[in-house]
Amino acid sequence: MYHGFIKVAAVTPEVRVADPVFNADQILEQIRVCEKEKVKIAVFPELALTAYTCGDLFLQSRLLEEAKEQLWRICEETQDTDMLLFIGLPAEIRGKLYNTAAVLHRGELLALIPKIYLPNYNEFYEQRHFAAGNGPAEIVDWGGEEVPFGANILFSCDEVPHLTIAADICEDLWAPVPPSTQHSIAGATVLCNLSASDEMVGKDTYRRKLITTHSAACISGMIYASAGEGESTGDLVFGGQNLIAENGVILAEAARFKNGVLITELDVDRLTAERRRNSTWPAADTLPADCGYVEIPFSLDMEETELTREFDPHPFVPDDENERSSRCDEILNIQAYGLKKRLAHTHCTNAVVGISGGLDSTLALLVTARAFDLLGLPREQITAVTMPGFGTTDRTYDNACTLIRCIGATFREISIRDAVTVHFKDIGQSLDNHDVTYENAQARERTQILMDVANQNGGMVIGTGDLSELALGWATYNGDHMSMYGVNGSIPKTLVRHLVRYYADICEDEQLRTALLDVLDTPVSPELLPPEDGKISQKTEDLVGPYELHDYFLYYMLRAGFEPEKVYRTARQAFRADEAERTGREDEGCYSGETILKWLKTFYRRFFSQQFKRSCLPDGPKVGSVAVSPRGDLRMPSDACADIWLKELENLYVN
Repeated sequence: MYHGFIKVAAVTPEVRVADPVFNADQILEQIRVCEKEKVKIAVFPELALTAYTCGDLFLQSRLLEEAKEQLWRICEETQDTDMLLFIGLPAEIRGKLYNTAAVLHRGELLALIPKIYLPNYNEFYEQRHFAAGNGPAEIVDWGGEEVPFGANILFSCDEVPHLTIAADICEDLWAPVPPSTQHSIAGATVLCNLSASDEMVGKDTYRRKLITTHSAACISGMIYASAGEGESTGDLVFGGQNLIAENGVILAEAARFKNGVLITELDVDRLTAERRRNSTWPAADTLPADCGYVEIPFSLDMEETELTREFDPHPFVPDDENERSSRCDEILNIQAYGLKKRLAHTHCTNAVVGISGGLDSTLALLVTARAFDLLGLPREQITAVTMPGFGTTDRTYDNACTLIRCIGATFREISIRDAVTVHFKDIGQSLDNHDVTYENAQARERTQILMDVANQNGGMVIGTGDLSELALGWATYNGDHMSMYGVNGSIPKTLVRHLVRYYADICEDEQLRTALLDVLDTPVSPELLPPEDGKISQKTEDLVGPYELHDYFLYYMLRAGFEPEKVYRTARQAFRADEAERTGREDEGCYSGETILKWLKTFYRRFFSQQFKRSCLPDGPKVGSVAVSPRGDLRMPSDACADIWLKELENLYVN
């Protein structure tokens, strides 16, 4: 395990009520399963050694002594187990009975963590048997052994930087201010909850929300292990809804009513990066002076193991189709309401949009139309300008014309060929020299036209460039780079596609729908080089790489704080590199490690070198958690060096 990943498990073994011997056997059996999978942290349910539903049998010395003996037996049989174990049992200390989590490592009992909040309502009556463990951490005598005892105990591992673990028990998590909130402020990045939460209709949904919300509030990983089959069903049924979450996201969830082991990996480096960037995350010195935290070190062998956690290849796009539709409508509204405010504030009743027949300008036109509808302005006051140049194809031109007509905007066609030809003559540029000057002069001529038409109409030029292009600097400085308000500036290319497709799915105009679908099917191109046989000759993704790769790189580098090697490692998994290398075939969503590395180097090189374009972006609405506005999310010097990032990639083996 490296790059901050740690393999963890939430375990629900079979239990027999008041049978610690059987229960210890089952716990040991599940520990062996975890060992085979190279788990490093395993959490078992509340009172797993006795079962939760013992009732007044908890007052029987025989049960308590046997539970203790079986815990020592587990210690004895796990001396060579490289795993931090959290196992629930009742523990009598100084004449009081506590509901505790025993923390074991390599045959040693590191500590006993008591439950603080004891439910005594509805079906629960824990105060009948247990005392609340809300005192300061201390060393206690437990059956002749000196053991650290207290809720405020942390466990830290030197081999995994930032890995600090804390635990609480069931109701502690449901309290208004859970102890784990304080634990996380004290430095815990992984929170364990040993639970025995019974099932009721709808409770699984609430439980899931509780775990996701709390892990997000604490910017922590959470391992939640709950009691399952084998508990008494006299009045209750336990479903074993084990959950593992990270900063508001459920990474793994066990099927209810089925005991077993739930395994995934937590990323403590990402959690630390998120806390680092969050200025409201409190420092440990904000804790009460009497909180009395004790930190217990432990060590782990760092061994190679399979990374089973999944990484979404399209992190900007929701997986669920229903959620995606809702999200697309929300995004279109954010864009449109941003533009609506800017138009209203400037008393501007006209807008100018350059329409190429490509994805970005199509989205900008759709957003502008929605903003005009919100303002109650006629769409005829949107001037949509198509500007054929040396690289324009019939396909994109026809789509542009259809889009403008179907939307109801005012159509203007202004060819740039003559103006650019004169300009080339003025500066001594040959029409046969298809260099960067040849391309950028066309982009700047188009921007000049749009700005001047806006002046004619008293209008506003609506920018079309998207987040992916801005990240790569794939825009002509003071050309398509510039506008009066950029509605797409925080929309990555992968999301642009889904927004246009969503609009195609909901529109009732069949002609518009057909045009939108053809725009989606058209290769992404600036169309600045002459066509070949009437078809687009300049394909952006052939030049800078697949946008789905670059959007992945952008998200995990900028939002998650991954280092280059970690971006590469996770991208291999997300884009099925092993499959591509085995079959020798690459297509959308499947790329070899060599291809991923090639474009990852391109991404870092361009991201750093093109910052000067992002440093003077026009205003535009922020839509998601990743944005590059110099006034908001990315304050980066234009002359920052990329050397240390690129050096890490140069030293990287492809596989």
